[in-house]
Amino acid sequence: MTQTELMIMLVKCAVVLMGLLSVVPIMLIVERRGSALMQNRLGPNRIGPFGFLQFTADMLKFVFKEDLTPAHVNKFYYILAPWVTLVPAFMTFAVIPFASSLVIEGNSVHFQLANLDVGVLYCFAIGSLGVYGIIMAGWASNNKYSLLGSLRSSAQMISYELTLGLSILGLVMVFQSLKLSDITAGQGEVLFTLPLLNWTIPKWGIFIQPVGFILFLVSVFAETNRLPFDLPEGESELIAGYHLEYGSMKFALFMMAEFVNMTVASALIATLFFGGWQLLPFFGDLVHLLGGADWVRVLFEAASFLIKVAFFMWFFVWVRWTVPRFRFDQLMNLGWRVLFPLGLINIFVTGLVIYKGVH
Repeated sequence: MTQTELMIMLVKCAVVLMGLLSVVPIMLIVERRGSALMQNRLGPNRIGPFGFLQFTADMLKFVFKEDLTPAHVNKFYYILAPWVTLVPAFMTFAVIPFASSLVIEGNSVHFQLANLDVGVLYCFAIGSLGVYGIIMAGWASNNKYSLLGSLRSSAQMISYELTLGLSILGLVMVFQSLKLSDITAGQGEVLFTLPLLNWTIPKWGIFIQPVGFILFLVSVFAETNRLPFDLPEGESELIAGYHLEYGSMKFALFMMAEFVNMTVASALIATLFFGGWQLLPFFGDLVHLLGGADWVRVLFEAASFLIKVAFFMWFFVWVRWTVPRFRFDQLMNLGWRVLFPLGLINIFVTGLVIYKGVH
C-alpha cells in the first residue's frame, strides 16, 4: 500500500467514524422532538434554539455523573459488556458503499472502507456479535430482571437472524454476488419502462424482491431491539432489562450502540433494496446541469445515500410511537410460524423464476 492509498484509507475511516458518532446527538433530538410531534406535546424546548442543544446537556450529564459499579456484579464482564455491544456496530458499517468510485491523482478511490467478496456475510457475522454484549451485561449484573432481558434478547435475535438471512438470499440469487458494491451497482439497471408515462423503473431490490424487503424490514426491527420488538428492555415487565444496573457512560455506550445499529440497519435497507448510492430521480438532472463532473456525481450519490438512510432512521422513530409492543409469545410466533416459512417460500419462488428465465 502506497502512502497516498494509506492517507485515503485513513481519511475514509475518519469520515465514517465521525459520521457514525454524530448520529447519536442528531437522533437524540429527532427521537425526542419526533415523539413530541406525534403525541401533540412540546418536547425539549429550553436549551438552545428550539431545544436543539438538549443533547449537549444530556452528554454532559452522562460524562460528569458518578460512575458507580454495584458491589454484587462481576466487574470484568460488567465493564466489558457495553464495548462488546458497541464495537461490532461500528465494524459492520465497513463494507457498506456510500458512493461509487472516483479517480484522484491516478488512484481509484472507492467510497467503502472494505470491498469484501463476502460483504453480505460479513455484515451478518459481525452484526450478530452484539448479542454477546447483551447476554454478558445481563449475566454479569447478577440481577434477575437483567438476566431475563438478556435471555429474551438472545432468543429473539437468534430467531430473527434466520429470517434476516433468508430475506436477502433472493437478492443474492438475482445479482449472483455477495459483494455489496456489486449489488448496489446492479440496481442501477432498468427493470422495465412504463410506455404511457415514459417512466423507467430501476432494478431496485424492493421491486424484484418485495417479500424479501418486508421480511428484512421486520427482522431488522427485531435485531435492533426497537419497538415493537423491544422485549429485552420492556419497562413494564423488566424495569429496564439487560442494562438495569448500568448508569452514566456505561449506559450511554449501550444507547450509542442502539443508534449506531439503527444507522447500519437503515444503510443496509437502503443499499440492498433502494439502490444504495444510486442517484435519486431528480438528482440525475442536477448532475447534468452542473457539468457532470465525477466529483459532482459522487457528491450527489453520497447525498442520495444519506437521504435514504435518514428516511429509514426516521421510520424507526415513526414506528416506535405508532405500533404497540408485542407480547413475547407473539414475537416468537411471528418469527417462527410466519416470517421463517415466508422466507423459505420466497427463496423457492425466486429460484423457480430464475430457472424459468434461463430455460
